[in-house]
Amino acid sequence: MDAPAQQTHPYWKQGPAGILVIALVGVLIAFAFRDGLADLYVRWSTREEYGHGFLLPLIAAYFLWQDRVAISRTEFRPSWAGAAVLVVACAAFLVGDISNLWLLEQYAFILALFGISLALFGWCGVKFIRVPLILLFFAIPLPAFVQVTLSIKLQMLSTQLGVGVIKLAGIPVFVEGNVIDLGIYKLQVAEACSGLRYLFSLMSFGFICAVIYRVERWKRVVVFLSTIPITVLMNSFRIGVIGILVDNFGIHMAEGFMHDFEGWSIFGACLALLFLEMWALTKVGRRMSFRAAFGLDEVERFPAGAAFSRRPLSKPLLVCVLIIVTAAAVAAVAGGREQQKPLRKPLVLFPDRVGDWSGHQGRLEADTLRTLELSDYVIADYSSADPQAQVNFYVAYYETQHQGASVHSPEVCIPAGGWEIGSISRREFPFSTASASTLTYNRAVIRKGLSKQLVYYWFQQRGRTLANEFHMKWYIFLDAVRHNRTDGALVRLTTPILPGESEDAAERRLQEFAYQMMPVLPEYVPD
Repeated sequence: MDAPAQQTHPYWKQGPAGILVIALVGVLIAFAFRDGLADLYVRWSTREEYGHGFLLPLIAAYFLWQDRVAISRTEFRPSWAGAAVLVVACAAFLVGDISNLWLLEQYAFILALFGISLALFGWCGVKFIRVPLILLFFAIPLPAFVQVTLSIKLQMLSTQLGVGVIKLAGIPVFVEGNVIDLGIYKLQVAEACSGLRYLFSLMSFGFICAVIYRVERWKRVVVFLSTIPITVLMNSFRIGVIGILVDNFGIHMAEGFMHDFEGWSIFGACLALLFLEMWALTKVGRRMSFRAAFGLDEVERFPAGAAFSRRPLSKPLLVCVLIIVTAAAVAAVAGGREQQKPLRKPLVLFPDRVGDWSGHQGRLEADTLRTLELSDYVIADYSSADPQAQVNFYVAYYETQHQGASVHSPEVCIPAGGWEIGSISRREFPFSTASASTLTYNRAVIRKGLSKQLVYYWFQQRGRTLANEFHMKWYIFLDAVRHNRTDGALVRLTTPILPGESEDAAERRLQEFAYQMMPVLPEYVPD
């Protein structure tokens, strides 16, 4: 590392050459990571749960500006470890850029900022950058399959708690999955009502509050973690209030302006509860005023006539320029590939007759399609000898699985229909595929009241049949890098277990249909 020049004044500042290098690094890294950053902009603009992302970089910059006097007093010791971290970040960036995995590129961007900071500040500057960098993580959307899973679980929890609020008001209500039946009206707790739009925003705000909250560490942790139950409880209260208003004044209370107004009102109430909690915590243990706890005193400023010493130019930072230029050049040569989308037949043309089975297709609801963000699908009921012994056949196909839309396990959405999973296991039966001699699948028995169904599902992914969701995600990444493909599908077979019928009989029915369906499927879900 470079030995710093002898300081003759209490404050340091960058010279013109240093400012030029820092500006050049900023321009280069923004240019190199432009695709991932552009995807962030789109997600912030179109997904309400991430709309707060526009504010977080500004707040992160404000935290750095607030520490400007302390930074000026700090003697930088540029570290070559920063260049090493940047090499790792650029390697991750290249993988993400070439495979169009924007999430990987976005995390690599934050890692690159950390490496550049080490190359400029050294390890002594980590204390100034750790909070802004952590804050930037809140601006990056969750992986699609994690968000879908979280959304569905929050829908179910909010529905149950919301029904409790409605019952407290003396209104008879019945709940089935995420549908609240008030008799005359049926309210569906959709994805938009899951509470995610509150949760992500409130957690980000809670983290900011915990940073500026000048109290014991345990209190700051409590403030941050409490954003989760506050969100869940207040969103459930909102659902309950909507149910009460709909019962008394009509369905228009759950639509349009009133729906949005209720949402913003509840978010405001969440913020009020968070501040009330922080005020109460100032009265516990070491007591202090709310103003002092929030560090609302005047921000430290440079004294009049402050003298500055010029910082030496950081050699590790100069090397970072070369690393970023190299990574951007490699990405320009190897990247820019449009993902391969193999030729296939659209699933709407899937035959109505498969061997001994004949069927007819149905349609998914518009809200469901918006949530799934799939490229193509088929859902159809097939029967053979016994018309009652039907098999429901469902395929959700995705041309690409990298920009916020991907296959997810039915295990997280089966409960949304009011079904309970009685048992689930992983099975296989002999069937020759492109990559194996057996078909591996998940087998689940689900119940709703007196009704029982047997479910098979697996992930049909570029010649593989996979039962494990995490294996499926790994192969998406691997095939994106090796073959520039991320297409794939979820295949689900469902049949009722009829009264007096054994599970073995339902098992034979699904396996017979699978044997006759599988040879046809590759025309629509290509290997």
